[in-house]
Amino acid sequence: MNHLPDVLRVLDDALQLQGRSTSFNANTPLLGALPELDSMAVLAVVSGLEAHFGIAFSDEQLSGTSFATVGSLCELVAESLDGTAT
Repeated sequence: MNHLPDVLRVLDDALQLQGRSTSFNANTPLLGALPELDSMAVLAVVSGLEAHFGIAFSDEQLSGTSFATVGSLCELVAESLDGTAT
Protein backbone atom coordinates (compact mmCIF):
# COMPACT_ATOMS: atom_id res chain seq x y z
CA MET A 1 0.00 0.00 0.00
CA ASN A 2 1.22 3.47 -0.84
CA HIS A 3 1.43 5.52 2.35
CA LEU A 4 3.11 8.52 0.69
CA PRO A 5 0.04 10.81 0.49
CA ASP A 6 -0.85 10.23 4.15
CA VAL A 7 2.74 10.64 5.34
CA LEU A 8 2.99 13.90 3.38
CA ARG A 9 -0.24 15.14 4.94
CA VAL A 10 1.08 14.39 8.44
CA LEU A 11 4.40 16.08 7.63
CA ASP A 12 2.63 19.13 6.28
CA ASP A 13 0.45 19.42 9.38
CA ALA A 14 3.17 18.66 11.95
CA LEU A 15 5.74 20.97 10.38
CA GLN A 16 3.24 23.64 9.35
CA LEU A 17 4.54 23.57 5.78
CA GLN A 18 1.40 25.21 4.38
CA GLY A 19 1.13 22.83 1.44
CA ARG A 20 4.83 22.70 0.56
CA SER A 21 4.81 18.92 1.03
CA THR A 22 2.80 18.54 -2.20
CA SER A 23 6.07 18.98 -4.09
CA PHE A 24 7.81 16.24 -2.05
CA ASN A 25 8.43 12.71 -3.29
CA ALA A 26 9.98 9.59 -1.74
CA ASN A 27 13.51 10.89 -2.41
CA THR A 28 12.98 14.26 -0.75
CA PRO A 29 15.52 14.65 2.07
CA LEU A 30 14.14 15.55 5.48
CA LEU A 31 16.49 15.52 8.45
CA GLY A 32 19.09 18.22 7.94
CA ALA A 33 17.35 19.52 4.82
CA LEU A 34 14.17 21.01 6.27
CA PRO A 35 14.82 23.74 8.82
CA GLU A 36 11.34 23.08 10.24
CA LEU A 37 12.35 19.54 11.23
CA ASP A 38 14.08 20.15 14.54
CA SER A 39 14.01 17.88 17.59
CA MET A 40 10.62 19.15 18.76
CA ALA A 41 9.16 18.78 15.28
CA VAL A 42 10.37 15.18 15.10
CA LEU A 43 8.20 14.49 18.15
CA ALA A 44 5.24 16.15 16.44
CA VAL A 45 5.78 14.05 13.30
CA VAL A 46 6.06 10.83 15.32
CA SER A 47 2.91 11.66 17.29
CA GLY A 48 1.07 12.63 14.11
CA LEU A 49 2.02 9.42 12.31
CA GLU A 50 1.08 7.28 15.31
CA ALA A 51 -2.32 8.98 15.61
CA HIS A 52 -3.06 8.96 11.89
CA PHE A 53 -2.14 5.33 11.29
CA GLY A 54 -3.11 3.94 14.71
CA ILE A 55 0.38 2.59 15.38
CA ALA A 56 3.05 2.98 18.04
CA PHE A 57 6.73 3.14 17.21
CA SER A 58 9.27 1.54 19.50
CA ASP A 59 12.38 3.44 20.51
CA GLU A 60 14.45 1.03 18.42
CA GLN A 61 12.53 1.99 15.28
CA LEU A 62 13.18 5.70 15.62
CA SER A 63 16.55 6.85 14.37
CA GLY A 64 18.01 9.49 12.14
CA THR A 65 17.89 6.99 9.30
CA SER A 66 14.11 6.78 9.63
CA PHE A 67 13.88 10.53 9.02
CA ALA A 68 16.47 10.71 6.22
CA THR A 69 13.93 10.97 3.40
CA VAL A 70 10.19 10.92 2.89
CA GLY A 71 10.61 7.38 1.54
CA SER A 72 12.40 6.14 4.66
CA LEU A 73 9.61 7.60 6.78
CA CYS A 74 7.06 5.78 4.60
CA GLU A 75 9.03 2.54 5.08
CA LEU A 76 8.94 3.05 8.85
CA VAL A 77 5.15 3.40 8.71
CA ALA A 78 4.78 0.37 6.42
CA GLU A 79 6.94 -1.80 8.70
CA SER A 80 4.89 -0.80 11.73
CA LEU A 81 1.60 -1.45 9.96
CA ASP A 82 2.83 -4.83 8.72
CA GLY A 83 4.26 -5.77 12.10
CA THR A 84 7.68 -6.34 10.53
CA ALA A 85 9.54 -3.65 12.44
CA THR A 86 13.19 -4.36 12.82
